[in-house]
Amino acid sequence: MPAALSTTAAALPELTVSTFLGAWQLDGVALAAVVLLGGLYVAGVRRHRRAGGRWPAARTTAFLVLGLGAIVVATMSGLAVYGRVLFWPAAVQNIVLDLIAPLGLALGDPLALAAPDGPLHGVLTGRVVRLLTYPLVSSAAVLGSELTIYFTPYFETALRHDAVRQLMHLQLLLTGCLFVLPMLTHQELLPRWCTHPVRAALVFLDGLFDSLPGIVVMTSGTLVAGHWYASQPRTWGPTLQQDQLIGGGLMLTLAELVGLPFLIAVFAQWWRTDRAKTAELDARLDQELLPAPATTTTPAPTSASARESVPAVPEMTRPWWETDSGEVGQRMRRRS
Repeated sequence: MPAALSTTAAALPELTVSTFLGAWQLDGVALAAVVLLGGLYVAGVRRHRRAGGRWPAARTTAFLVLGLGAIVVATMSGLAVYGRVLFWPAAVQNIVLDLIAPLGLALGDPLALAAPDGPLHGVLTGRVVRLLTYPLVSSAAVLGSELTIYFTPYFETALRHDAVRQLMHLQLLLTGCLFVLPMLTHQELLPRWCTHPVRAALVFLDGLFDSLPGIVVMTSGTLVAGHWYASQPRTWGPTLQQDQLIGGGLMLTLAELVGLPFLIAVFAQWWRTDRAKTAELDARLDQELLPAPATTTTPAPTSASARESVPAVPEMTRPWWETDSGEVGQRMRRRS
């Protein structure tokens, strides 16, 4: 693709369902990124299984179909084609990259496939990444990224220059991943106080933050990239003001719709973690309740007859759970 795009795009047919579904374009950079990420993920799954681990097919499907598939749809479908002449497809394109694709990638849990002693694990647990994924920092990064795109010359520059457009797409994807991936995958990226109840609250608040750009776009009296869209040879469709109103409404709607499954995924992870912890605790309790083998004291007898007359006396010790102040001890005392 050329480094700079012409000010006006070639006239496109009127947007209908059939023309939208049939409008596709090749984005070489996005395609290369999708192939690379998909190849690394599949290789990680194979390595994990060869090591004897199990990997749910649902995770692979989420990563490849929902995650990488969303990137393909956003960058190569009718959203990318008609986003050059209408604002609302471009707005939906950005929401897909910022919210939907990161959610699909996170549900695939790609960080769990990183080797514990590999360079990727070292980078993920480093100070820079931990700072960027700190809950309040990552939420501010997502909100600031979207507002910067729509209310500075950034968005119109991206429409004019291919390199800037690729940078904007990468920015949207990365800022979305900074918040979503830690919440659903890697506990080491989050502070200790960020327990599952706290995560659920943060995801709920993030859903409110994600709705702000759509509200601001809908209510703004300034057209986003108005000079660009006014110069396009389009004689059909909504006016520029109506187009921006539709785009802001779709941004708001999609942000709220994506927030619901995100919250459900956090609750599901919370339930699985508590279930595994309870099973481990019950197994430990059952192990502690097993009768201990009797230990005998055998004082040195003075004769054979004395050895026969001395019975084996079990060693008496106080049960550990009577003095243990932890959760296990409390549960044992309730059981007894």
